[in-house]
Amino acid sequence: MEKKIGFIGLGNMGIHMAKNLISAGYHLQVYNRTLSKADELGEANITRCQTPAEAATGVSIVITMLSEDSVLRESVTGDDGILKTLQPNAVHISMSTISPETAVELAKAHQTAGNHYLASPVFGRPEAAAAKKLFICVSGPQAVKDLAKPVLDCLGQGIHDFGEEIGGANVVKIAGNFMIMASMEMMAEAYTLAEKNGLDRAQVANFFGSTLFNAPIYQNYGRLIANKQYEPVGFKAKLGYKDARLAFRLSQASETPMPIVNTVHSRLLTAVAKGLGDKDWVEGFGRGVSEDAGV
Repeated sequence: MEKKIGFIGLGNMGIHMAKNLISAGYHLQVYNRTLSKADELGEANITRCQTPAEAATGVSIVITMLSEDSVLRESVTGDDGILKTLQPNAVHISMSTISPETAVELAKAHQTAGNHYLASPVFGRPEAAAAKKLFICVSGPQAVKDLAKPVLDCLGQGIHDFGEEIGGANVVKIAGNFMIMASMEMMAEAYTLAEKNGLDRAQVANFFGSTLFNAPIYQNYGRLIANKQYEPVGFKAKLGYKDARLAFRLSQASETPMPIVNTVHSRLLTAVAKGLGDKDWVEGFGRGVSEDAGV
């Protein structure tokens, strides 16, 4: 029997995830606001759908990779949302960065409808998605995780469990993205400091990335920042700004002082205000710090 999955959201990340599911033998019922994105997937491997509800029809698993809470909410509970057609006991795997509050809200809506919701945000840029190197975080009922595991195994290099409270994985994702943003700000400042004092910023970045800060974030983002390499766009600055807002709101709601959140929030807001929202968020930090320093 042909294995079918609903897949909603073919952005920079979703398109690679969809390709990996097809390579694993799945047929995808795909929906994307710009349907031409599905052209990359090959007609034999997909069924093009006109609504999220159509993509969720007759499948036991539907995946969403949608960047905004409001868009995800509409795709689930709206007039053409997946809850209109998702069959009893089917699983909705939500893999984008959203607030834990939205995750809890959607999980309750699924429970009322007689099916299941799994929080499963991922870490990794598009090249990691293409190489099945995503780090996948999950939270929700164990039985639902078990149902989702064979599909998630096709998408990443590891699944990391953060308990049965629905919003747990979303908190981890927001915390992790905050740490990435803070690291980029730090690297942009440090390498610009080196440049202004007559050093080769790329050499400085290579040194730190292979010694004191020998980790993928500092190696990969560090190289991009040091070389002022802002193309191709892997993650848009306006989406980074959205994540900074999520971190700021979560810190306020939980009464957690996070001074550095204010810094990265302002940095990305500045990038968006300057018309760089569709540029890579690396540019928001790298160019922003360089311009502040006059280099």
